[in-house]
Amino acid sequence: MKKLLLATVATAALTGAGLAEEVKIGVLTGFTGGIESLAPTIAAGSELALKELSDSGKFMGGSTLVPVRGDDTCGDSAAGTAAAERLVTSDQVKGIVGGSCSGVTGAVLQNVARPNGVVMISPSATSPALTTAEDDGLFFRTAPSDAREGEVMAELLLEKGMKSIALTYTNNDYGKGLAESIANAFTAKGGTVTINAAHEDGKADYSAEVAALASAGGDMLVVAGYLDQGGKGIIQAALDTGAFSTFGLPGGMIGDSLPQAIGAGLDGSWGQIAGSDSQGAAMFEEQMKANGFDGTSAYSPEAYDAAALIGLAMAAANSTDPKVYKDKVMEIANGPADGSGEKIYPGELGKALDLIAAGTPIDFEGATAVTLIGPGESAGRYRVIEVKGGKNETVGFR
Repeated sequence: MKKLLLATVATAALTGAGLAEEVKIGVLTGFTGGIESLAPTIAAGSELALKELSDSGKFMGGSTLVPVRGDDTCGDSAAGTAAAERLVTSDQVKGIVGGSCSGVTGAVLQNVARPNGVVMISPSATSPALTTAEDDGLFFRTAPSDAREGEVMAELLLEKGMKSIALTYTNNDYGKGLAESIANAFTAKGGTVTINAAHEDGKADYSAEVAALASAGGDMLVVAGYLDQGGKGIIQAALDTGAFSTFGLPGGMIGDSLPQAIGAGLDGSWGQIAGSDSQGAAMFEEQMKANGFDGTSAYSPEAYDAAALIGLAMAAANSTDPKVYKDKVMEIANGPADGSGEKIYPGELGKALDLIAAGTPIDFEGATAVTLIGPGESAGRYRVIEVKGGKNETVGFR
């Protein structure tokens, strides 16, 4: 009997230890391609949240969330799909923070996430087309749709006295959707779009594109492209030829690498990117600074929130199965309808796990005051940027 009792205790001990495991989470972003200068900080934001959850020792019986990186290239859907497939089949991730850019994200959603039943929360894919994409309840995003950004940019254009604009966009789902949103909002408010023309990424010479834009004219040139690809080339060619001297910079064009590459010629240009002046944003910036990163870098706060939502939803569902915890994401992000959920900010994920374990409702504010609407996308707020002295400076929020 004593031996049987000891064996039972030993078995129980082994079972308890077995509750703790490594739970892999994919960090899928454009480490190469159109936003490659932003990718390290996007990854750092998501990995900060995963580490915070793991270090608390309170996640799923002491389990550890392990990030596994994948390069979706931002622009090559085949490469992005292959990277996501490896994360799911080889690495067996239980969720994906990503993808990065809209076209790749849509391809991964349809070709990898849906067939395999894997949750995706993108911090940076903003195409309006993703709002209505079939997703089986698996896809969310912490960055707002470009439908909202178009309205914000149109308001700013008119406030700055711009009555007409030339508009160019990168020739993919992101660029087309954003350009359409900007053009529709601007013309609805009485502005004129003199030309709305696509450009291809990866070209060495953009003189022909700039000549067409210059011929159409306008008070300024709005570039709905990528800061590390064709958007940068368009701006440089426009400055070299004197075609335009001031540029409108939507989200994909905001990042430190652009003013560093262009120099003083970019001074006076401005734009907007998803961002918040919330309490959580300041707390996140301090956390990132302590880890050697810039917490104001584009989409890094959204990446923190995306990763935190995955982990907290798992805890709330008491399951790492995406088909189960997907139903908790909106609940964690928004809290109870009566506003009774305790607000959770960066640095408080351990506290959130305690509250979840106690059955106390939470309202995850995160780094972006995140609220998910409709099909699981961010209601959104924007940081307004102006280039001064070769640097992006925040001049307001919308």
